Amino acid sequence: MKNAKLVSKSHPTQQTAISIGDRTTIGGQDLLIIGGPCAVESLEQMETVARHLAHAPVQMLRGGVFKPRTSPYSFQGMGDAGLTILSAVRQRYGIPVVTEVMSVHQIESIVAHADLLQVGSRNMQNFDLLKALGEAGKPVLLKRGLAATLEEFVFAAEYILSHGNPDVILCERGIRSFDSFTRNILDLGAVVALKQITHLPVMVDPSHAAGKRELVAGLARAAVAAGADGLIIECHPEPEQSVSDARQALSLPEMVELVQSLALVAEAVGRRVPGVEPVRELSAA
Repeated sequence: MKNAKLVSKSHPTQQTAISIGDRTTIGGQDLLIIGGPCAVESLEQMETVARHLAHAPVQMLRGGVFKPRTSPYSFQGMGDAGLTILSAVRQRYGIPVVTEVMSVHQIESIVAHADLLQVGSRNMQNFDLLKALGEAGKPVLLKRGLAATLEEFVFAAEYILSHGNPDVILCERGIRSFDSFTRNILDLGAVVALKQITHLPVMVDPSHAAGKRELVAGLARAAVAAGADGLIIECHPEPEQSVSDARQALSLPEMVELVQSLALVAEAVGRRVPGVEPVRELSAA
């Protein structure tokens, strides 16, 4: 990967910290926790999520408004109406938001409403989109393609940096395997490797890796132990009623419990979950 000059580390201790909005960063000692539903469904839904996750605490809110779906008959997102909802929640609760961008023509409208632009796995090698995001002026969350090698992933990030945007976050979200028990296979080896190869922050999406909510918490804790700089996790006020990816979404109480449980793991690897103190159970006398 010698030609990935901008993404590769220039020395072993190089680590880039990225500011998202006025109060949120990733790449330092503090972990970045992003939570929210796969898709924006209503203002009431997103306000409920924002209120509950403020107590977790979660630093950023996620919600898709343009949805790349395998079937053309599946819910494709609320589009511009969803952006208006995200913007209203962002302003009312003072929480930065991230949403997915699927095409070049969507960038301008999304930049006006979101703090972080997500490139989904299906678009990791949409090179025209990557070039345009290099000129977008907002941080980018780049997800690994579902069958992409690490070299392909790194060079996808290089496209964005080479077009002027240094603020790229890499996200491991699982890769395809012969085993169908989980939706994908979470490649934690990739997390460790990317932290050695690149200076960019690395996040993990355990929700898409697992595809089953009962596996998400364990994978999230393992990701922190492996050195991830943050997590992006799906949660919903009524998971079974979610219009998208219902099986992998946590309930809001489950999301709060998960965030609290990360503190001890983070402390063990020299990290910190902002706003959460590690709780140690006292042994019986």
